[in-house]
Amino acid sequence: MIDVSPTTLADPQKAGLSSEGIERLRGAFTGLIDARRLPGCVMLIVRRGVVGLLDVQGRQDPALAAPMRLDSIFRIYSMTKPIVSVAVMMLFERGRLLLSDPVAKYLPEFASVQLGVEREDGSERVLERVPPDRAMTVQDLLRHTSGLTYEILPRATVRGLYAKAEVGSQHKSNAEQVSLLASMPLMHQPGAVWEYSRATDVLGRLIEVLSGQSLGEFLRREIFVPLGMVDTGFDVPASQHGRLAEPFTVDPDSGQPVRLIDVRTPHAAQSGGGGLASTLPDYARFTQMLANHGSFGGARLLGRKTIELMTADHLGDIKPTTELLPPGYGFGLGFAVRTHAGIASIAGSVGSYHWGGIAGTQFFVDPAEQMFAVLMTQAPGQRDEFRPLFRNLVYAALDA
Repeated sequence: MIDVSPTTLADPQKAGLSSEGIERLRGAFTGLIDARRLPGCVMLIVRRGVVGLLDVQGRQDPALAAPMRLDSIFRIYSMTKPIVSVAVMMLFERGRLLLSDPVAKYLPEFASVQLGVEREDGSERVLERVPPDRAMTVQDLLRHTSGLTYEILPRATVRGLYAKAEVGSQHKSNAEQVSLLASMPLMHQPGAVWEYSRATDVLGRLIEVLSGQSLGEFLRREIFVPLGMVDTGFDVPASQHGRLAEPFTVDPDSGQPVRLIDVRTPHAAQSGGGGLASTLPDYARFTQMLANHGSFGGARLLGRKTIELMTADHLGDIKPTTELLPPGYGFGLGFAVRTHAGIASIAGSVGSYHWGGIAGTQFFVDPAEQMFAVLMTQAPGQRDEFRPLFRNLVYAALDA
C-alpha cells in the first residue's frame, strides 16, 4: 500500500523508471513554471507498488510567495466524476439498481423528458419537442450517452437553454438542478452518441434518492472515510483556506480573467460532475483503490469484476460528438478507456483508463504497466498542452 506523505521517498529505478526520463519530465514542468505558463504542480507516478516520482514545484498561489505543498488543495472539477461513478457502482453491488434501469424509475421527473429537434421554419430554426425513441438508463448516465449535454460545449439551441436557465448554478440544490434538466429537451436520442454532459450531476442526485443522504455525506461515509481521504469535499473549511491552490488571475495565453468555482463556502449545489476539491495524497488513495481492483488499506469499496466492468469500453460503435474523447479511446462507466495501441496521439497502453478536470488536474491507471499517475495543478487554459505532455513523458521514462 502506497501512502503518500512528505516523508515518502521516490525510487525511479526500483519502479522500473529511468532517472534520466524522470528528470526530463520534471524539467519540462519546471520550464512551464519558469515561463509563467503554469503556477505550480504536484506530480506522482507509482509503478509496481513503488513511488517512482513524487514532485512538488512552483507556487501554490502565483500572487503570493508561498510555495506549492504536497497537501495543497485543488479544485478537481470533472475528476469528481470517477468518484461519483464508483459511488453509483457501490449501490449497484448492493442490489439497489441495475444499469439497465430507466433513470425515471428513481427520478420520475425524467418520465416525460422530450427530445429537441431543430427544424427549418422559413428563415428561422425552431426547436420541436418529440418523444425520444427510448428512455435513458443508468448506464447511459455513466457512459455519457444519455442525450444530455453541457452548456460549455459549442453553441446549440439546447445548450443555450441550459445556459439561460443557469443549470450549473452553485445556488441550486441537486434536486432543483435535476428537475430543471428534466424539464428541458434532450440534445440527442439516448444511446445514439457519446456527448460529455451533466449526466454525472444527475447520478449525484440518484445517489441522494437511493441513500437518503446528501451526496457529500454519502461520499464522505462510503468513500472518503474508508480510504482516508481527509481533505476531499465539496467545500474547504476556513481553517484550510491557506492550502488552496490558485490559478493565475489572468490567463497567460489569452489574456482573459481566470475564475474557478468557489469552494471556500458551502453551497446548495454538490455537483457530482465537478464540485469536489482534493489533494494529491487523497486522490492517490482513490486511484490506488482503482488500480488495486477495488480495495485500499483494508477497505474494499468494489469487487474486482465491477472494476473490470467500469474500465471496459461501453461504447462499441457509438461515436463521440466532440474531441473530448479522442480517437483510439472508448468510454467505460466514469472513465475514458484506451481501445487501440495506435490511432491516439498520446502514448499509452490498451486497457489504460483516465480522466481529468477542467482546471488542469488529471490521473490515469495503466494495468498493463502496473502503473498509475496523478497530476495536480490549476491552469485551465493550458490543460490541453500539459496533460499529453505529462502522459507522454511518464511513458517515455519507462525503463524495464
